Amino acid sequence: MLLIYCPYCEEERAELEFRNGGDAHIARPTNMAEISDEEFEAYFFLRENPKGVIFERWRHIHGCGRFFNAARDTVSDRFITTYKAGEPKPVLDAEPKTPATVETYEALEGAAQ
Repeated sequence: MLLIYCPYCEEERAELEFRNGGDAHIARPTNMAEISDEEFEAYFFLRENPKGVIFERWRHIHGCGRFFNAARDTVSDRFITTYKAGEPKPVLDAEPKTPATVETYEALEGAAQ
């Protein structure tokens, strides 16, 4: 089970208390009623799906109920950091600071020999 840190409650809680809200830091069109169907589709449905660190919105639905942002690594599924909604996207180090390290298959094979 993943533990997610809520920056409002200032506690790590089980992932079951949270819901993903999609990509963070997306600017809503200011003229929503005037944009074309193609522009609306691009805003509402089309998203990048990169391998690596992504920025997402999350909601602590079984806690404070507030939205916050998180930087998460899609490869390891580890949360690098969480921060309050409205705060700017943090600058991340090249190496994420996580409590556990991920061992590769080759490292495990070398240790077994």
